[in-house]
Amino acid sequence: MSLSIFLLWLVCIPLSVHPLPAPRGFQLNCGASEDITHDNLKYIPDKGFISVGNKSAIKTADVLPVLSTLRFFPDTSAKKYCYVLPVIKGGKYLVRTTYYYGGYDGGEEPPVFDQIIQGTKWSTVNTTEDYANGMSSYYEIIVASLAKTLSVCLARNVHTTSSPFISALEIEYLGNSVYNSTDFSKYALVTVARDNFGADEEIIGKTSESILETSDGEYVKTIEPSFPDDQFNRLWQPFIDQNPVVECQNNVSSSEFWNFPPQRAFASAITTSRGKTIKIQWPPVSLPSTKYYIALYFQDNRTPSPYSWRVFSVSINGQNFYKDLNVTANGVTVYGSEWPLSGQTEITLTPGNNIPVGPVINAGEIYHILPLGGRTLTRDGSPLLPSYDHLFVEGLFLPCPDSSLVSIFRSDGNGKFSEKEPYKHGHLWVTTLKLSQSNCSRPYLARREQTLRFYPKLEQTERATNSVCSRNDSLIASFMISFFRHLENNKLEGTIPQSLGQLGQLREL
Repeated sequence: MSLSIFLLWLVCIPLSVHPLPAPRGFQLNCGASEDITHDNLKYIPDKGFISVGNKSAIKTADVLPVLSTLRFFPDTSAKKYCYVLPVIKGGKYLVRTTYYYGGYDGGEEPPVFDQIIQGTKWSTVNTTEDYANGMSSYYEIIVASLAKTLSVCLARNVHTTSSPFISALEIEYLGNSVYNSTDFSKYALVTVARDNFGADEEIIGKTSESILETSDGEYVKTIEPSFPDDQFNRLWQPFIDQNPVVECQNNVSSSEFWNFPPQRAFASAITTSRGKTIKIQWPPVSLPSTKYYIALYFQDNRTPSPYSWRVFSVSINGQNFYKDLNVTANGVTVYGSEWPLSGQTEITLTPGNNIPVGPVINAGEIYHILPLGGRTLTRDGSPLLPSYDHLFVEGLFLPCPDSSLVSIFRSDGNGKFSEKEPYKHGHLWVTTLKLSQSNCSRPYLARREQTLRFYPKLEQTERATNSVCSRNDSLIASFMISFFRHLENNKLEGTIPQSLGQLGQLREL
């Protein structure tokens, strides 16, 4: 599901004058050759974050500078094209990809392709409708980094008829409390909608941070207002329906909320008169049947006083979400961390008895809860989990002593080996390990012992003519976790370990 905008101004990384830890956030202007700065916002070229693809300029008139270039990937022999971004290991990040086709290749419609983040398929990119309406498209996901780098990849799929492309890539570090009810070791959050109810313009931007060195050698972080809205650079779209709109008279403190919504998210609201119920069709799209994270924000719109409060109940599709919610001028939020939704969604606000004013709602966020999994090979767009039966790694050759590279033989669908490429060693769906005549010593094989547990499909391992030499070598027993064979010419001594008798699947030695 894509989100669209007519105009898009992004934000920059904090400036640094000496080597510093991994940046907490930055924006890449894909395909650009130089920095672009507007006010305190800076966009940097994507060179150095990706090693493949070509650059192209967009000839569309009156397009924002950040949308005036793109990077495209014409190499059809590769299935996946990856950006590698420096991050803080374990950090929580908002990642946004932006697309504006602009007919850069002379075509009429943009291509359709997939997005993959840290090996998990994130979504399919289809910007056709937005482009036809003169708009760019963006996609967002919130993930926890698995390492000190984070990969964001574009991948061809069966619907890709031309070159995948990208206009901008943003990443923003989030605070620990933000969306903290989600277990980011198992799930990611994919943005469905983030709306400011009653607003007539979207909220874009954050404060600009700089790290400067003083005369005495100390580092000082300065904060300058650029677009003083969302400190995490989240985009809040306007939402207006047939319900009355009011302006709120009190500025809330963003830091009082776990998710740190910007003050401007509370500047307007949807409401109704005394004794009436509000019904809102939001988000305004049909949702696939799955679980969602939902956060709703409320504030009594009147000037703060002992009487500026109201009570009402919140339900979603007829199910109680929060009963008798007391909303004051200081604001309040309620959320559901795993709420099942399907199709159209209706939010109902029902006033309490004898309350002199009607219900009110200021903003809302909704995210699809995406289970992590479906990981892909580092340089291949094919998923690795057994649920994707079209991938079948027929064999693997593991060179010695270099443990960093392996050669993967993949079936072309007819049972024939058709491709041989180097891949970083990872959790692969392997049926055969071929270690014969590779001069692998016992210490090297010991390092590989722990790796084999990641190969649930392993059927046989060939280890003939190596340098495994040990009396009563327990390594052999632990190494043979499946259908092992061909251990001849390995200088083995002593008796056969009794533990081999415990390998129920062993058929040949």
